[in-house]
Amino acid sequence: MFISPIQPVAERRDASRVVLALKAAGEQTRLRALALLTEGELAVGELAQALDQSQPRVSRHLKLLTEAGLVERAPEGAWVFYRLPRAATTERQFADAALAMLDPGDPVLARDAERLGAIRASRDEAAAEYFERNAADWDRVRALHLPEADIESAILAAAGAGLFDLMVDVGVGQGRMIQLFADRVRRAEGFDTSRQMLAIARASLDDLKAKAALRFGDAYAPPIEAGAADLVTIHQVLHFLADPGRAIKEAARLLKPGGRLLIVDFAPHDLEFLREEHAHRRLGFADREIAEWCEASAVRKPKATTLAPKRKDALTVKIWAGEKL
Repeated sequence: MFISPIQPVAERRDASRVVLALKAAGEQTRLRALALLTEGELAVGELAQALDQSQPRVSRHLKLLTEAGLVERAPEGAWVFYRLPRAATTERQFADAALAMLDPGDPVLARDAERLGAIRASRDEAAAEYFERNAADWDRVRALHLPEADIESAILAAAGAGLFDLMVDVGVGQGRMIQLFADRVRRAEGFDTSRQMLAIARASLDDLKAKAALRFGDAYAPPIEAGAADLVTIHQVLHFLADPGRAIKEAARLLKPGGRLLIVDFAPHDLEFLREEHAHRRLGFADREIAEWCEASAVRKPKATTLAPKRKDALTVKIWAGEKL
């Protein structure tokens, strides 16, 4: 591309960025990687498996894509995640335009998607097995973290007094969030993908049958009518998910304008054993990350509450509370 010497500096810079993006995307493996990343952020190992290539080779491709601004690199402990740029940059616009020209029926892309689906299914199965193993002993597992009484007091403060007409709890677990808000809601609905967890929740909420309903459901496809809830809680769920931003978007979709979204999870940490022993996919979340997902879901920038650990081996718990616009 010929660039006139009298062209404005900003235009020359934009042109050079496009050329760099063209060079980076103009290779089959890198274009395939971009296509996979439309499904959400992925770790290097997951991309290598889906592309059926060695991890060092895929890492080199990802380095070029990162340098060109076509993907974002997010190191987290021993893992590194990659995703398409969140901001509407020149590079993101270029990536979207290039990906729109791909044929989803292309056999190579279809095979990549099939392998990615198998990877995710295996990961979800491992997480489900973890929940089933630990459902009856969940309190002992939660004891690895801060005292629940401290966290619950802060959760109630962050949510506000209510009264909430309908509360929805995403990933209901043992039903503790519904119990906590029992005197602040008229009705409560919770859903979970673990049937064993649902059985325990039903037992623990037996005295709330008049106002609490539980059902099987997925965070990515909530079995609740959109725009119906005044309060939606996502308590210690996001760190298990492959696509937390999508779960937040779906949760926000359930809210009425002015409804409250309450997210409880961990601040960034480096306890790698939680991945292997407790099925955690993400090692906590930064305020900026949660704020970006909320903004993309039409939720006002959430107010963050930090509950610092009282002992060295505990995790910092975060509470984010925002309103649906």
